[in-house]
Amino acid sequence: MSEVRYVGGVQLARLLGPLPSERPLYAALSRGIRTLVQDGRLPLGVRLPAERDLAGALGVSRTTVTSAYDDLREDGFVSSRQGAGSWTALPAVSADRPGGPAFTASPRDAQPGTIDLGCASHAAPAVFPEAVEAAVAQLPLYTCGPGYEPAGLLRLREAIADRYTERGLPTRPEEIVVTNGAQQAWNLLVQTLVRPGEPVMVERPTYPHALGALRNRGALLATVGVSDGWDVELLADGMRQSGVRLAYLIPDFQNPTGHLMSADDRAAVVEASRASKAQIVVDETFAELSIDAAAPMPPMASFDGGGRVISVGSASKLFWGGLRVGWIRTTIPLAQRLATLREPMDIAPPVMEQLITAELFCRVEEVRAERRAQLGEARDALVAALRARVPDWTFTVPEGGMCLWARLPFPVATCLSETALRHGVRVIPGPMFGADGVLEDYLRLPFAKSPDQLREAVTRLAAAYEGTGVEIPVQDRQMPACV
Repeated sequence: MSEVRYVGGVQLARLLGPLPSERPLYAALSRGIRTLVQDGRLPLGVRLPAERDLAGALGVSRTTVTSAYDDLREDGFVSSRQGAGSWTALPAVSADRPGGPAFTASPRDAQPGTIDLGCASHAAPAVFPEAVEAAVAQLPLYTCGPGYEPAGLLRLREAIADRYTERGLPTRPEEIVVTNGAQQAWNLLVQTLVRPGEPVMVERPTYPHALGALRNRGALLATVGVSDGWDVELLADGMRQSGVRLAYLIPDFQNPTGHLMSADDRAAVVEASRASKAQIVVDETFAELSIDAAAPMPPMASFDGGGRVISVGSASKLFWGGLRVGWIRTTIPLAQRLATLREPMDIAPPVMEQLITAELFCRVEEVRAERRAQLGEARDALVAALRARVPDWTFTVPEGGMCLWARLPFPVATCLSETALRHGVRVIPGPMFGADGVLEDYLRLPFAKSPDQLREAVTRLAAAYEGTGVEIPVQDRQMPACV
């Protein structure tokens, strides 16, 4: 069983930042802690520091901290047991009001003319027809055999291995297993490496289908907040305190926040995993989609010398989602084991799609340049439209990827997503990207559409935002400076 997670007084003070001049001070402190819980930076079920410790770290009186904890306890954001301490929590909510179960509109629910911002994916690149033609020409070389290669075609594994090597991570084809998309890769790893009841660390927010695979396996989810980027110290403490043996991270233009982890933080995370004896599965689905820099960041596995980091990649975002080609980079023994274990599922990936993907890797820089131009123009159009139409929404402009993580002034994301669908735009509310129902003040906004479509989508979103009809409590009309 994993240990109880806790946050120290100095750590919590660092997360809160400078306290505002607002009075009473306990109310500002209470609101700051509540915001940390709601936006995912402070996980649920974490033991808060003792009142004396937090008071000392913040330079305030113990009475101020006691009153703040009492306020949080009354609102349901803290639960306590006499003599045992206080833990972060969420208040009970009903399903028919904002803060209840998240609404997710399916594309099937949309009317004709709806702009779908629920999916982050591009059409095929300009070179795609030529890649298909070249792959068809190569196909007769493979039709004389059975067509089953559980680890994937050697030609594609060589192309993937060469790309890792170009990015600073020497790789052999034997270290690659080709899968039917990154989702199959992750599911295969979960089935292989996670036992029911084991704790697994995930980011909050994170990719919803990754959470689904872990829930289906019966894993316990230990979260680390990344809405404002990674706090490596908290991440390392979470690994150690939760006793995780596996962590799922998206360091490259994180889905949905768009954050990019620095090289120093990548090295520190690998060191933390080594100290905790945990493995890391790195989702590199968006790794090649840098906009503001020509070269992608070094893979996290390049900071690892012991096979502790497993990389998952995909052709879906860079090349085309319809290919359904993904891959796993790991040690040769684990690659051989995964290739054997996947056979009862689908025997092997399809040959034609692999040949097309291999051809596209031959022109990867050409495709990356096309994507960089498309995504840069689309991102800038989305940013300009948001600043003009909904100036009270806040966000960090991502350096790449396909997603912008917009923060709303109030926790109305689920209500807004319902209203937006009636205005002809489909968006996914923040709680869908969390493991525990928080993030109600966030929306994910992909920019894998044309600039004109994105500008129209924001116009519709702004109209929906005005029409949510949500009553904002008086105490929520002003946010403290510390959040």
